[in-house]
Amino acid sequence: MEIREAVNKDIPEILKVLKASLGETSSKKTEEVWRFKHVDNPFGRSLVLLAEEGGEVVGVRAFMRWKWQEGNQVFSAFRAVDTATHPNYQGKGIFKKLTKKALEVAANNGDHFVFNTPNKQSKPGYLKMGWEEVGKLNVGVFPVNPFYWSKKENIEKYGVVWNDEIKLDFFDNWNEKLEKTGKLFTPKSESYLNWRYVNNPLQKYKVFFNNGFFIAGYVKKHTYFKELRISEVILSSDYNKKSLKKKVKNWTKELGVNLVSFNIPGGESLNFYSFTGKFGPILTFKGIDENLDDSYFLNNENWEYSLGDLELF
Repeated sequence: MEIREAVNKDIPEILKVLKASLGETSSKKTEEVWRFKHVDNPFGRSLVLLAEEGGEVVGVRAFMRWKWQEGNQVFSAFRAVDTATHPNYQGKGIFKKLTKKALEVAANNGDHFVFNTPNKQSKPGYLKMGWEEVGKLNVGVFPVNPFYWSKKENIEKYGVVWNDEIKLDFFDNWNEKLEKTGKLFTPKSESYLNWRYVNNPLQKYKVFFNNGFFIAGYVKKHTYFKELRISEVILSSDYNKKSLKKKVKNWTKELGVNLVSFNIPGGESLNFYSFTGKFGPILTFKGIDENLDDSYFLNNENWEYSLGDLELF
């Protein structure tokens, strides 16, 4: 069995393995989606390892590039995402071999760490390979007035609104503010937000942006209720709190949801009745650079994140 890095011409074979292993229903498995995540990512091209048997791709392991920053130090990180082994080759340790090789390549390239939020089925496998738990993610939630609840999906209410010209220092000021916290954050830019929310083929987002704030969210349906998940909020230094909260309130009316979830770096709230707890998935971490102080990254309080930084997509 040969293990090698993937190139663009491998994409059709990669998709075949993903579909054979995971089916079509878990998420879209098209070349458009693959390129969006792993080729057009503003943080850089993903590290993708393939396992081949007899010239046929039988396993895929993708580390999607990401950036985290603490103070002035920027970390080259990966999010462990798409992975699959063809059903005819499962049980042969391919996932472990691919992951081990990906970590070796990343170490040789000078990358720093891998993070992800694995589900209950995959987490034990990661822990066996040296991943460690950081902890459950903090999430703020608040209920919506029942008067605004609706059975309608109202997906047509999704859309992008850019009200004003973007101030050149909007994102720089936000990133500088987070630099001063001494915590880990993902630096934001217009190109990142366009990629992550505006042009995302996996999930439609409702997006609003003026010179006061940027906000992006979508409706997540559960068995008995609908949640408005606010994936991203970026604030200017002089943003209007009443205007932000009014925007969220209007979205709850338009989308007919039952509750709102969010997490804003810096601890800002979106509603007087909101409360915060460790309601999110478990964040896990694997150091690549042996010079890193892993204990810093394993402290949940050192991560300053939006839900969009860590949610699956």
